[in-house]
Amino acid sequence: MTDQLSRRTFAKLAGAAALGASNIPLVAQAQVEAATLPPPSPRSFPTGFLWGTATASYQVEGAVAEDGRLPSIWDTFSHTPGKVAKNATGDVADDHYHRYKGDVQLMKALGVKAYRFSIAWPRVFPNGSGAPNAKGLDFYNRLVDELLANGIQPFATLYHWDLPQALQDRGGGWESRETAEAFGKYAGYVAQHLTDRVKHIFTINEFGAFMELGYNIGVHAPGLKLPPKRFYQARHNGVLGHGLAVQAIRASGKPGTKVGLAENLVVGVPVIENAEHIAAAEKATRDINAQYLTVIMEGKYTDAYIARMGANAPRVTADDLKIISSPLDFVGTNIYQPTFVRADAGPSGYAVVPNPPSYPHMISPWLFMGPEVLYWGPHHVAKLWNVKEIYITENGTSSSDVPAADGKVYDTDRIMYLRNYLSQLQRAVADGVPVKGYFLWSLMDNFEWADGYENRFGLHYVDYATQRRTPKLSAAFYREVIARNAVA
Repeated sequence: MTDQLSRRTFAKLAGAAALGASNIPLVAQAQVEAATLPPPSPRSFPTGFLWGTATASYQVEGAVAEDGRLPSIWDTFSHTPGKVAKNATGDVADDHYHRYKGDVQLMKALGVKAYRFSIAWPRVFPNGSGAPNAKGLDFYNRLVDELLANGIQPFATLYHWDLPQALQDRGGGWESRETAEAFGKYAGYVAQHLTDRVKHIFTINEFGAFMELGYNIGVHAPGLKLPPKRFYQARHNGVLGHGLAVQAIRASGKPGTKVGLAENLVVGVPVIENAEHIAAAEKATRDINAQYLTVIMEGKYTDAYIARMGANAPRVTADDLKIISSPLDFVGTNIYQPTFVRADAGPSGYAVVPNPPSYPHMISPWLFMGPEVLYWGPHHVAKLWNVKEIYITENGTSSSDVPAADGKVYDTDRIMYLRNYLSQLQRAVADGVPVKGYFLWSLMDNFEWADGYENRFGLHYVDYATQRRTPKLSAAFYREVIARNAVA
């Protein structure tokens, strides 16, 4: 407002009105009324937009042998020399298992209203199946109660990669249908005991990461490089496990429970925003994600994906596909970087445009900057599959995060990244894309899988020797975004 009243003038006018003064000009009265309302901002998010942050069990909890927990595939993998940078493990990580109350206070200080955490399967069912471990679930009961006591909604993920080692030993992990069935039973048990308070449950986090990196390339746990036929079967068992979990949550969850998943879908971003490239990017998003999100949302594998698998295609039944495509209440998308796409005259109708060597990236060499991906990702999900409730379940960046002489971390690169990405997310919601919330990765620095502790993604700097948490400059930025409900 160009003629917005100063706070002092507003106070005078408001005081006069309270005394019943009748000689205040009508224009001034209108100005008084207008000044009580916050000015609209073109960078604002919808009222009630849910701002949150996220972590994962093996990355933060530690306490890997306490209260009945048995090893996961990540315990085994990280203790295998040479698999993780500097042979780091998650044995202690951020010691969140013991320090969760303090970590909840970090969230409260940020002003977040939601926290996405994951439940460690080997805490609840140490052998993957069989008898549950009550002490393991007790930790999550305590965490949920602490969150709710501080006005923070719990969003729980059932599988963020820490598969019980016993299931890997018995049947090859996700190579076995037994693992999918065990996952369904685990999901039902958790739903039965937590959904009186946890109203949003994610089944599985990032098929496109743990399956590809763990069972195909071998750089993540369990470190396998399966031949194509076995790998495609593992992929199928993974999405089947998701579907069985959805059904179990529906059967055992309390009324009002919502269920979805969190997938790092490959997002086709049009190289130029015109009709032909936008259409090509949409086709690419459906096709490249055929093995995971597309089959879950459509109940069938695409013809192109079946053709690519050829004789190595997995065993699939009609019942499997019906289970896999069990209806969801929402879709979560983990989005970091773009895949640029152009229109092409070939059979697929699109071509992926590779990044040149000069293309900018963050300190993680894989994390290419492309803020518009946070516009096109949810846009494609909404249009392709008519999804009415979308969450950005992960977005964030690594940084060098070197403390300055005063002990603070001035991570201006992370602020740059977040400001640009959030601007594109605001563009999406302004266009009517039904994004209901955003979970920044991550609350604090933590164990970053094969990178160990070398890369930091947190809003809070963690001194792993002392476990001290220190807010970075980006924490102040995010706090301001949440307070304004707008890009800051």
